[in-house]
Amino acid sequence: MTTQQADDLEKLAKAIKNRPARSAWARGVAAYALELIAEVEDFGGSDNFRKKALLNGAQDWREFSEGGCALVYDADIAERLCTPSELRRTKGGERNPSAGESWIDCQARALSQACSLILRLARRQDRIADLA
Repeated sequence: MTTQQADDLEKLAKAIKNRPARSAWARGVAAYALELIAEVEDFGGSDNFRKKALLNGAQDWREFSEGGCALVYDADIAERLCTPSELRRTKGGERNPSAGESWIDCQARALSQACSLILRLARRQDRIADLA
């Protein structure tokens, strides 16, 4: 990774931290985004290249989650993404978050949103750098 890329990732992390996150879900998505950019090796290029770098060899966010690249225990995923009342309702992650969704599915959805957040902020940074 070049020094410029490291600086860009540091700016991205700062932008993510400075975004208001008013819900447990938004705070969880931000936490995933920070973890994703902390692990990325090469982050230059197009959105497709950046997404592939964030996926770290996985085909999609479900495969990324199932492969153990993010949280692996249901209770940990639930704690990151749920409000206290949702945690009680799901018994701390023992019950699925909804009828048709597992905690891995829920995490994959949050990771997808984290990726979108990263790509959106990276595009904004690229536009600002082009203007300078």
